[in-house]
Amino acid sequence: MTMGITELLGFGPQGWGMPLLSAAGITLVAATGGFLVGSLLGLCGAALKLSRTPALRWIGNFYTTFFRGIPEILIVYLFYFGGSVVLTKIMNLGGLPGFFSLPALLIGVLAIGVVSGAYQTEAYRTAFMRLDRGQLEAGSACGMSRFLLLRRIIAPQTLRFALPALGNIWQSVLKETALLSVIGLTELLRQAGTAAGSTREPLLFYGVAAVMFLVIGRITGFFIARTEKHLAKAWSR
Repeated sequence: MTMGITELLGFGPQGWGMPLLSAAGITLVAATGGFLVGSLLGLCGAALKLSRTPALRWIGNFYTTFFRGIPEILIVYLFYFGGSVVLTKIMNLGGLPGFFSLPALLIGVLAIGVVSGAYQTEAYRTAFMRLDRGQLEAGSACGMSRFLLLRRIIAPQTLRFALPALGNIWQSVLKETALLSVIGLTELLRQAGTAAGSTREPLLFYGVAAVMFLVIGRITGFFIARTEKHLAKAWSR
């Protein structure tokens, strides 16, 4: 007997509601982890590109050029296969024979993170360039240390200026998690594909996956927009 839409998307024994929600959770974890890794790399990359040392600037430029110029799915494959090869060689040298591989979620977070970091580098660098140099000079004249300048002036205003670009990067990161299905991670797209194949209802489940991606993006985008408005009001006082 053919199951109805309510049964297919329900939480009963034959429903796909819970697997889809679990996969959406994995998608959100992968996106959040990748974005946070990208934030750390982006801050480091921006510092390199703003450095007065030519060698450090070259490293920063190479990082952003390389990872923004290669398709994201290729980065995922490089981390998946390359990480397994490197880990296996290290373990074999340590006297442990066999093949070793990193968890798919970890690989996905790292792959998304380095790509996100390349874009976040430019967001932070551009935001830093918008800072009012007069405020920095005034802070130094008042006897502020470099750490105090960073904490009270540089970091808050850089985040304020970078937040609109970071919001766009977050949306891209969220969508890029769909690429992780190729390395076996059961995220939202892969789970929708499994459900579609089992029930022969591809339009239904891929449509549901699209709606879930949209909902997650809209909800997180709302909080980012609220944060942006809050920072703008705080600095306009």
